[in-house]
Amino acid sequence: MNLQAIKTLERARYRVVTEKVYLDQVYRLRYRSYRSENTIPHDDSGMMTDRFDETANCIHVAVDFDDKLVASVRLHLISKLSPISPTLEVFPELLDELASGKTILDPTRFVIDPAVRKDNIQLHFLVLRIPFLATIFYDVDIALAPVRSEHVPFYRRYLGYGAMLEPRTYPGLSKPIQLLTARVREQRAAVLARTPVFGPIGWIPNSSIAFPDLSGVFPACRKGGTDAA
Repeated sequence: MNLQAIKTLERARYRVVTEKVYLDQVYRLRYRSYRSENTIPHDDSGMMTDRFDETANCIHVAVDFDDKLVASVRLHLISKLSPISPTLEVFPELLDELASGKTILDPTRFVIDPAVRKDNIQLHFLVLRIPFLATIFYDVDIALAPVRSEHVPFYRRYLGYGAMLEPRTYPGLSKPIQLLTARVREQRAAVLARTPVFGPIGWIPNSSIAFPDLSGVFPACRKGGTDAA
């Protein structure tokens, strides 16, 4: 077990964000993060948001560290019931997976406050727990990772992702994005053996995430997902 990551997790808290005042905080954090890397243009609003933030199959999860918002990620749960997500528009080849009955998790807008991300590398692991736990809770077939080329080795090493499609222009971003995918049930045991902090940790109460019920938007879990909640 990564002891540094565990110590960081003990001081962190996950929140599913739905209220406008807190969503605006997430959008401002996004803007600061992307602007710090010069991947989006200046915007007087100081926020980064798009139409995908309001779809019925979208979940926003924030991470607080010492009671301060420091990170967030956006999740889209994709299925025949709701075939909507930003990555699906850029890589429409994924529609073939949906046609065969597969379910997909599309995590995007992975951001960490620029003021803390260099000083606390463990926060990256805490944010990556969010999509990993979501795949368990919602019993997802395929997880996506639309990432820049310099991030590919990390996803391969720690999460068992493989390259699927070549880099393409991604809406709103100045740098191309490559699509990685993982058949999560096949990879899960190996990932947890290598990096246990990604999985459920029952003895740290704040490590759980209260994922919402998406009945009517996403198929009911085949096995239930209470261990990840």
